[in-house]
Amino acid sequence: MPSGFLHPSSKANPFLVPPSSSSLSLSPLTFSAMVEYTCFFYKGRIVNRVLKINALSSNYFLMHGLQDILAVKPPKKSRMLLRTAVLMFSMFCCIYIFSVCLKQISTHARTKFLELNVIEEPSPSIVKLIDIPYLHYPEPVSFSRNECARNPVLFFAILSNQRSGSGWFETLLNSHINVSSNGEIFSVIERRRNASSILQTLDKVYNLDWFNSASKNECSAAIGLKWMLNQGLMEHHKEIAEYFKRKRVSIIFLFRRNLLRRMVSLLANSYDRYAKLLNGTHKSHVHSAEEADILSKYKPFINSTSLMDDLKDMEMRAAKALEYFDSTRHMILYYEDLLKNPNRLKDVQEFLGLPQMKLTSRQVKIHRGPLSDHIQNWDDVNKTLKGTVYESFLEADY
Repeated sequence: MPSGFLHPSSKANPFLVPPSSSSLSLSPLTFSAMVEYTCFFYKGRIVNRVLKINALSSNYFLMHGLQDILAVKPPKKSRMLLRTAVLMFSMFCCIYIFSVCLKQISTHARTKFLELNVIEEPSPSIVKLIDIPYLHYPEPVSFSRNECARNPVLFFAILSNQRSGSGWFETLLNSHINVSSNGEIFSVIERRRNASSILQTLDKVYNLDWFNSASKNECSAAIGLKWMLNQGLMEHHKEIAEYFKRKRVSIIFLFRRNLLRRMVSLLANSYDRYAKLLNGTHKSHVHSAEEADILSKYKPFINSTSLMDDLKDMEMRAAKALEYFDSTRHMILYYEDLLKNPNRLKDVQEFLGLPQMKLTSRQVKIHRGPLSDHIQNWDDVNKTLKGTVYESFLEADY
């Protein structure tokens, strides 16, 4: 099990097993013995009955002086009754064996049908989640799911911070044919004004009534959104955590280990909101190396005096989020791990119960190379972090 998973194990569905044919068959020797015994039994009973009748008759005639009548020969033993008994027994055995065979055929056919149903399941991960109450069957009011109405859906949420790779990660997820991640919905203030407005928005998303360019609503197998920690999530964490438990929403935490690089990206993105370096247009994410080079030319100035406290605050905020939603089914990802180890994306697909696919994104990383090329007052920053727990941030190249 990959690290970061916190979900219960699952059990396979039991199927009927046809009874062993050996326990139901009768050997020819056994059958012959049964017939012979039955014939002998009925023959003995008939002889005894005839003898008893003869004895009674003799006594009667002797008592009344009619001995001459006894000279009449007794009737010959009839074999008709014996033959009838044997015939009836044979018919009963045939009927019993035929019914047993029919039952075996019916049970075997049902077992094969169930096996075919299991083979046709789209993903082993979905089968693993069957016994976990995380699969849903939404009934949207804005459209009909048609033939996909019986397809189960898993609800998820990506909880992250700005400039932590969440935009890139979400484009990777949305490249999967069965995923609809609806973006940073709560960047709009009205949607997060209070707990009630937040829950109403979530209801709309998870009922598949939220539409945007990422929506694959009819046959989606996983529905979710991207949610920044500073967009009402921490302020209303109690109500949201209770909602996630009730709706059985799975959480993907996405953080960035190198908080200094995140700080550089935050400051540079904030600057471009007003500078609009790309032909008068602000872009938080780019799709070409040329655009990335233009944006990376700006070198932000970092306040070295408050740097240590700023880094600690970032760490504490992430730790608080983990604490608030620890009881919810979740996994933890780091941006750097996704860059270095593509197999982590397989873990994500398994977590969401998806069939494995190659995930792709057109986004291009903006700040590449050593941080000394991207910080205006590099010497001050380097001096501040040297010898501290954050010293590794100075050398990491990702």
